[in-house]
Amino acid sequence: MKKTTYILLGLVLGLSACKTKKSGKLEFAKPDASQSIQLGDPIQFQLKFNSPDLDSVVYYIDDKMVASGKDTSAVQVDSKNLALGTRNISAKVYQGTSIDSANAYITIVPPAPKEYGFEIVNKFPHDTTAFTQGLQYENGFLYESTGSGGGTLTSLRRVDLKTGKVLQKKEFDSEKYFGEGMTIMGDKIVMLTWKNMEGFVLNKSSFELEKTFPYKDSKEGWGLTYDGKRLIKSDGSNKLYFLDPNTQQEMSSVDVYDENGQVNFLNELEYIDGKVYANVYEKDIIAIINPETGIVEGRINLVGIYQHAQYDNELNGIAYDQAGKRLFVTGKLWNTLFEIKMIAR
Repeated sequence: MKKTTYILLGLVLGLSACKTKKSGKLEFAKPDASQSIQLGDPIQFQLKFNSPDLDSVVYYIDDKMVASGKDTSAVQVDSKNLALGTRNISAKVYQGTSIDSANAYITIVPPAPKEYGFEIVNKFPHDTTAFTQGLQYENGFLYESTGSGGGTLTSLRRVDLKTGKVLQKKEFDSEKYFGEGMTIMGDKIVMLTWKNMEGFVLNKSSFELEKTFPYKDSKEGWGLTYDGKRLIKSDGSNKLYFLDPNTQQEMSSVDVYDENGQVNFLNELEYIDGKVYANVYEKDIIAIINPETGIVEGRINLVGIYQHAQYDNELNGIAYDQAGKRLFVTGKLWNTLFEIKMIAR
């Protein structure tokens, strides 16, 4: 699958960390326009302005006053309660009947996540016709959704873990639907399509389609998981969307950030012990995300795990055996599914 529509947007957002907007003669000397600010670190405010006649200076973050002074000496503001992402900062200088202002943008980012490597614990066969989009383990079986790639059709499968044999399969009209992420929810399977703005609810035993549902604010279907209370969906942006499990309607969302800024291209998802594990599209990286805050708290580097990947056959597929505490990963058209152990660095 080629998912390139977000590349230009990602580049633009990546370059917009902190750019000053001048108004009149005023601009910020601090904070430094070349740096992001880590959540919890103090923010230094100071203007490139010096006049003995000014009356006062008032500083704002997102239109909320955070500091004031009688001159342009540097002031310090706490960032621990700020929201992650791009924040507008402004200052107003009062001088007699004159008011001048300065505006800029800063980006609040979380601390760097914990870094993990991996150890291969076991290897299992994986169907090389499976253009993997969603993956989940339950009771000795893998449930897998595939897209239309490598000459294969969009499908939902039940697979024997040890042999890789496809035991049950439902194919969809691949001229109409490109299959994406899926998750098990009780006796149901919920599955996404890529660009149709439509998801499926199927019977887990028979794979029979029971209903469809529309997307709302999310523009595409990429990854899907279930935390026992909410469905959690990705759409290739840096957002995680939370869906009502009964109606599948989007209720809210959270933006995902690491120490570098937005984490875009969130793909296949798995909910593991309170965190969302997310493949990052076209990277051999799994981000470990706190779904309540959007903060990337860990990062698994899987570079080198698969030596036979061709173009577009990237890492995509995370499954977890809760009882056995086993973590599985695979990729699109890969011949191997790996059981791995995370190694802290």
